[in-house]
Amino acid sequence: MMKRNKQIDINRALALAGTFNFLHSCGKACLLPFLTLYFRQLGLTPAMTGMVIGAKHLISLVWTPVASLLAKHYNKRRVVINGCLVSSAVVALLLLLLPPVDVNRQRIRCNSSDEQVSATVDSLVRSSSGPKMSPTVNQPLPAVFQSVSMTPPTTPSLSNSTSERLNKSSDRDEPHPQSVTIGLNNSDVHPKVSSPTPTASVTGSRNKRSEHKSKHPQMKEEKPSNLEFLGRLKVMDTQHQLFFLILMVVSAWTLVSAPLGWTVDDGLYEYLDFADASDRYRSSGLWGLLGAACGVGGAGVLVSQLSCRVDPWSWRSAAHFYCYTCFAAVTVPVATYLPLYLNKKRDWANGLLKALQLVRGSPHALLCVVTVLLVGAGASAVENFLLWQMEDHGSSELHMGLSLALALVSQACYPLLAAKVSKVLSPGKVLTVGAAGLGVQCFYYSFLWGPWAALPAQLLTSFSSGAVWWAVKVQCDDIATPGADRSVNRVFSSLALHLGRALGSFTGGFAAQRFGLAWLFRGAAIALMSWCVILPVLQYKVPNQRRINYSRLLAADASEASDSESEQEKDWLDKAMESERRKGYGRRVNH
Repeated sequence: MMKRNKQIDINRALALAGTFNFLHSCGKACLLPFLTLYFRQLGLTPAMTGMVIGAKHLISLVWTPVASLLAKHYNKRRVVINGCLVSSAVVALLLLLLPPVDVNRQRIRCNSSDEQVSATVDSLVRSSSGPKMSPTVNQPLPAVFQSVSMTPPTTPSLSNSTSERLNKSSDRDEPHPQSVTIGLNNSDVHPKVSSPTPTASVTGSRNKRSEHKSKHPQMKEEKPSNLEFLGRLKVMDTQHQLFFLILMVVSAWTLVSAPLGWTVDDGLYEYLDFADASDRYRSSGLWGLLGAACGVGGAGVLVSQLSCRVDPWSWRSAAHFYCYTCFAAVTVPVATYLPLYLNKKRDWANGLLKALQLVRGSPHALLCVVTVLLVGAGASAVENFLLWQMEDHGSSELHMGLSLALALVSQACYPLLAAKVSKVLSPGKVLTVGAAGLGVQCFYYSFLWGPWAALPAQLLTSFSSGAVWWAVKVQCDDIATPGADRSVNRVFSSLALHLGRALGSFTGGFAAQRFGLAWLFRGAAIALMSWCVILPVLQYKVPNQRRINYSRLLAADASEASDSESEQEKDWLDKAMESERRKGYGRRVNH
């Protein structure tokens, strides 16, 4: 508990808050936007990817408020903050230990020089161990490998000629029993072969093993029933094993990182509120957007400069995880000096319940909730699969990083335009325009044609995500009672960032796998544009909530008011509020 006589440095607190938000957002942006692309390289299908990301959002939706409440109850906010930074960086690195599966594995495009280098490396690897090497060799092989069988034993004519050579070589090498014939596959290593068909014994042994397995089907089915979940992973195919391992790692990662945002936000806000400067805390959110833009753009530029590697655990893929870990390590000292305050008088749990009641009691707020859910679902399609769509059209991580950075900068610029837009459109109409802007972006993404084709649509983010969140903020301020504005804002942000994105990830993953990426974006655009047609009609039909008549309250309290005062003069404030009500349902009146 902070003492009253302790001096509070507001500027220092705001500087630390801005620095923390910048570094933390920069670290997250280095990895999270590229995470689904990494899952694609490992071999996950769109449906599996959507399920992993959807589970991540659902865990955050439930665990974040619970963990923040426990951190406040036991006064362990600083321990939770530092613990989240360190543990999340360690758990994220576990994803690098998972091997890929050879199921339509995609490769990030490299530049021409990198492609030549990787092709040379691949050819050298295949020449030493691969079964698909061409038998034509310009240079003579060493004497040890002159008896290597270069042709697969599946072709009858080639196998006969091979067997003849084997017989001749065995006659010549009869005084040297240590010499063997080396095949390209591990199963083709034969000692002195006397049979004219050297593959017959191998095939027969394989058939005997398959018959032996088929004779005991019950033993194969009864074994997994006695194992636990991790043991049952052994009897699954490789792709499903990878899916469940990724799901477990991402769930653990979410559990250790989800409480960080709300815990820092509560401690800093209560610190500034103690000094009557809580209104200045909103400026720290801008630093978060700028940090995310720098992180995603810098990661794209950095990874594009690295040499091309095929394996997902190479530097091109692991660089995102290492950048995330480095920024987490840099953020720990800043988090250590964050000014935190514990206000035990503020009932945090009742604040959320009261916020839910306020949202439920306002028809316009309920319409805003539905809009935010749809926007969150549409945004999940963009966040999860836009990079997949860009990669299919030739984009490298340089194009991806700069494109996402441009979108974040565009969103951060909307507050500069909010004053002019609010003079033309009411907050309800701005909400409709923002949802329609996201629909236009999704429709545009379905027709990408080149590496830089996504850049023009990213400029619309200012009038899609930026406009939606500005309208949500105005709606929160309109329905919130004093002291409940942050709780109401968290209700909307949780619905958009977690519940809406979770539903969008589940449905979007299955839609992308069933119909393709292009139709996923078109379906999201159709859903958003259809709601934007219905939303203005519902806003017009829903009656405006009756406001408090401040002029009558003042007249009732002022018993010394003159009886000769006219009714028109006493009701001047009521008329002013009625005029503001006609302009827009969400505009507040400054008294």
